[in-house]
Amino acid sequence: EFMQAFWDIEEAQAKAIQHLASFVRDKSALPYLLTFTELITFAMKTHVDSLKLQVDGCSLLLEILSQALEQDVVMALDENVASSLLDTVRKHSENEELISLLCTLLMMISASEVAAKNLRKVGVIPDLLSILRNFLHNEKICLSCCGILWSLAVSEKNVDQALLNSAVPVTSAVLQEHIQNGTVTESACSALWALSLQGCLTENEYEPTTALLLDALRMNPERPVLVKNACLALASLLRLSEISALRFIMDSKGSGINLIKDAYHLHFDDPEVVENICVLINEMVQYDDVVLDMLSQKMEELVSEIKYRFPSS
Repeated sequence: EFMQAFWDIEEAQAKAIQHLASFVRDKSALPYLLTFTELITFAMKTHVDSLKLQVDGCSLLLEILSQALEQDVVMALDENVASSLLDTVRKHSENEELISLLCTLLMMISASEVAAKNLRKVGVIPDLLSILRNFLHNEKICLSCCGILWSLAVSEKNVDQALLNSAVPVTSAVLQEHIQNGTVTESACSALWALSLQGCLTENEYEPTTALLLDALRMNPERPVLVKNACLALASLLRLSEISALRFIMDSKGSGINLIKDAYHLHFDDPEVVENICVLINEMVQYDDVVLDMLSQKMEELVSEIKYRFPSS
């Protein structure tokens, strides 16, 4: 009531956010989390010029969403919340600390299909791509933005295709920049997988993207999530193009077949990783040249072993 009564007074809103912060840590606040979120984002929208209020508001929203996640509470945030957060992104686009907070927040929000739809509605994609270009050096921002892109692209049917198409080179730049950071690479691989599923890559992007994904596998073979994401992205590319298939077996740094065999031997006891390796193998056998290479490297032995280990799958 206090926040609603004094909505136009910045100091009152700032004090109220501080007060809410102490209340949110109490589990009895759970039924009010959605109301708090709406009040905080309205205060942020009303006083969008105040950097301190934006930082405090974002920090508290992160705490609220974390609480909701811990308690398995689904918070379907509406279009007004998405719009308020996007206003903050645009007003403070040069402030790296706040943008990092906002991107983490948007990544958490985008995990909900309803919230992801609302983010698409308010036009967040161009802003995400601009953030990635401006803060390509920032691992945390890149991780969050790729996570948001995955959420927005993976189930979208009606988004402006040109927008998603323009996400491909930016996401590839993230992967290239942070290829030694396994967590960021996982996120970038998943985004490229979603973009390839949506048919966003041009013919000129098939070969370099395949090479990048092979590099990601080569640099981070021990990470199961990365291997799963990279295999799915590669499978999608091989499904689309023989160019990708040829690059897969003739990459200058070594054949993708060897990488797949190495990945299997590292993760043979992880059914999800093995399943995604099988998805990739299934796409590889479309092409005669790839099959010949597979036979020369005795891939049938690996396939037989997988069938033996997972007879019921």
